Formats: sequence, C-alpha cells, structure tokens
Amino acid sequence: MFLCSMNMKYDFIAVGGVVEDITFYTGEGVMIDNKDDILKQRLVGFELGAKIRIEDVNHFSGGGANNAAVCLARLGFKTALLAAVGEDETGKKMIKNLSENQVDTRLVKVLKNEETGFTFVVINKNREHVAFVYRGANSFLEVTKIEAQMMHYAKWLYVSSLSGDWEKVLDKVFSVKDALVAWNPGNVQLSAGAGHLRKYLKKTAVFMVNKDEAIELVISEGKYKKEDKKFFDETKNLLAAIKELGPDGVVITDGGNGADYYDGEEFYHAASLRVPESKIADTTGVGDTFCATFIAGLEMYEGDHKKAMKLAMKNAAENLKQPGAQNGLMTIKK
Repeated sequence: MFLCSMNMKYDFIAVGGVVEDITFYTGEGVMIDNKDDILKQRLVGFELGAKIRIEDVNHFSGGGANNAAVCLARLGFKTALLAAVGEDETGKKMIKNLSENQVDTRLVKVLKNEETGFTFVVINKNREHVAFVYRGANSFLEVTKIEAQMMHYAKWLYVSSLSGDWEKVLDKVFSVKDALVAWNPGNVQLSAGAGHLRKYLKKTAVFMVNKDEAIELVISEGKYKKEDKKFFDETKNLLAAIKELGPDGVVITDGGNGADYYDGEEFYHAASLRVPESKIADTTGVGDTFCATFIAGLEMYEGDHKKAMKLAMKNAAENLKQPGAQNGLMTIKK
C-alpha cells in the first residue's frame, strides 16, 4: 500500500499528537494574576478539598497535529497525518473522524498494548481552559524509513507538539530537503531551550508559538536572561529574538490581542476578530486553528502573509463559537 502511495503528492503532512479531548465546563475556577513568575502570569485556582461542580462534559477529537490536519483538509488541501494511536475504541474513533474529514490516515500508526492519548480540559466561566495531558501512544511515535520517504512527497510538513523520543522524529522531519517545515512546538520542545532547538530552527520556514511560549524560548537564550519584564512584554522584541535563531518567518499569537508576524524585513500585526463573549464556546484548539490556517493561507495566497493572517483570524473566530478544537472550522472546496 505504501509503495502505491509513493506516487501521491501531498500538500501537507501533519506530524505530531492525537488525543481525545474530554472537556469539563465549570463556573467555579478563579483567575489569578501572578506577578512573581513571568512564565506563569495567569493562573486558575480552585478551593483545596472542595467538590467542584461540573456543568457539562464533552468528548472531542483533539491533539495539535490532528487538529491541524483536519483544518488543512477542510480548507481543501490534500493532507495526511503521521501520528500514533492505541489499538482501542478511542483510537478507532480518532481515525474515523480523520477519514470523515478527508484526511489520509495511512500514516497513522495503531499500536498494540498502548492507549490512545487523552486530555482533561477544564474550561472556566470565561471560556478559557487548562489542559491536563496524558500522551499515551503519542510517546511512541517514530518515523520509519518508508515514512521518511513519504515525507519527500509533501510540499509542507506541519509539525506540532511531540513527546517520547521527539528529537529522532525532528531529525527525520528536518532531513527532508524537498519540503517546507511549519513548526508549532509543544512544551517538551520549548523546555529544551533555544540552544537545543537552534539546529532545527535554522531549517524552519515558519515558526509559530503563543506569547507565553515565545517568552519561555527567548528567556532560555542566555543573552536575554537579564532583560526586565518590559522587554518581554514587547512582542516585537520576542519576534526579533526568535528570528535571530534562524527561522525564515515567526508568528506569535496573543489571544484576544491578535497575532504578529516577522520575516526579518517587516513586522505585521493582525487584530483579532471580536467575538461577543456570549458567543464564545471555549478556546480549546483555537491556536491550532490559527496556525494551520495561516500556513494554508500562505499556500493559497502565494506567500502573502497579510492575507494569510486575515484568513487565520477568520477561521479562529469561527472555531471560538463552537465547543471543541475542530467544530466550526471553515470548509473550502477546491
């Protein structure tokens, strides 16, 4: 089957995580401003020992690469997913959802004796969320020789959060010379620090993080450790610092404050499309939607980052109005 598919040309192959999102909605979480730690500026607190009332529970398909693959396929691109699930009912459900969204699942590994990853997502009254992640089968993702060959038949490789032996996966991804790499890393990668990631960043076409993640990455670069909070609050400083690490372009998202792009020549800011608070379902997966749509927009509009940003903002706004990471996504038939 793989030999037959070697003649296929993909617009995108997404690489990374698949989880089931189990979302709990509660009005009892308290937002806390934390001025003592620049890396943990906003916290959600619950009374110790209390029984927290849950208003609603939902089960959704999720995970960074999974969300991106569905988003890209909905936008009309030929998309495959390279990921790992367990040989369980949840894994079957994840694969079914991908197929229903026209994502090629031939690169999804089904691992015996492993459990499909899942995330407990706690959503508070402001519709913000905190996620507790169990990686499960995601921790055993690897790229075989055949899969590495398959990646040469993609125009873009979209890489999201990785776990387990993630460096081996990245080594295989960044050894593909014929594909552009869009990278939206996870906490495991960012905690390794700028020095550790530099060799990958130099080969990245577009690097995408949220503002908190950008701060974490820049602080890990030694020469910025003595900078004050004012320096890190300025998004342009973060964009410039990350651009110095090597990627061709950098995107930093900042929730309702919009998103910024820098390619070494132009700083560009895009404002968020305002969604009335009463219409916001939750923020789960909105970052994945924005990042995947931005890369899709670059492909649609021949590299025009301004048009790509506007499209990404529109799709993110639609995603906000529906619960779960994949509901409400725009569909474009080519």
